[in-house]
Amino acid sequence: MRQICLFLLCVFVCLPAAAEIVVTDVGGTRIKLTAPARRIISLAPHITELLFAAGAGDRVVGNVEYGDYPPAASAVPKVGGYSRLDLEAIVALKPDLVIGWETGNAPAAVARLRTMGLSVYLSQPNRMEDIAGELERIGKLAGTEVAANAAATAFRERYARLAARYGERPSVDVFYQIWKQPLMTVNGKQIISDAIRLCGGRNVFAALPILAPTVTVEAVIAANPEAIVASGMGDSRPEWLDDWRRWSALAAVTGDNLYFIPPDLIQRHTPRILDGAEKLCTHLETVRAKRGM
Repeated sequence: MRQICLFLLCVFVCLPAAAEIVVTDVGGTRIKLTAPARRIISLAPHITELLFAAGAGDRVVGNVEYGDYPPAASAVPKVGGYSRLDLEAIVALKPDLVIGWETGNAPAAVARLRTMGLSVYLSQPNRMEDIAGELERIGKLAGTEVAANAAATAFRERYARLAARYGERPSVDVFYQIWKQPLMTVNGKQIISDAIRLCGGRNVFAALPILAPTVTVEAVIAANPEAIVASGMGDSRPEWLDDWRRWSALAAVTGDNLYFIPPDLIQRHTPRILDGAEKLCTHLETVRAKRGM
């Protein structure tokens, strides 16, 4: 009996300890988990989508308003909006991991969650290529590496095909319009601008210092973009896109190059941004084709 006990003790001692999961987020914080996360709360719609794309959808126990893709995400309990989080609801769900949005969630709310002892990983894919790496890191945190790595590989391959096809095409000056009042656009560091570059375009407001700056109509007229691309709030083309036609001297108006891309396909930091980019590239190819007419 003593020999059996010694044998079992030896086996127990020799068993490898579960490997600690360590991932560094965009803010430089090292997230340490003793085991893959099983109860995850998402603090932004694009993060919810990334979690499902990384194979961790069944681990999402908390979601935010407008976290509606894929459709299964809509059934997940809500913890407020990304800009107005319900901290009590988050804590009540007893998550072992919270994934936040660095530039979208209030820093004070993130700090508060961390002081409560919650593991908070911050996400901020600023370039399209960063999305693949984000999928891989989420997969590591959730223990879904197989699905996450496959999704990351598929993303990189499709991105490379688009870059090879459109990246060296003749440049097109583009004004990307987020909204009408206030008149908002994106600068060169915003991921939408990265999509414009992928398609061989040039963001006419790339040099502005703010990610989503407001501009004036006069500034747009002075920049004289050859294409104006708008998003709006839903799946329908916003009526205000055609308001630009009153300035008939604009190159985008002269060439009838006023285009719409659904915001969910171009404004979310998820694999679907390649769907939006493909639409954008097609629009810019139309602009180029009109040059020869």
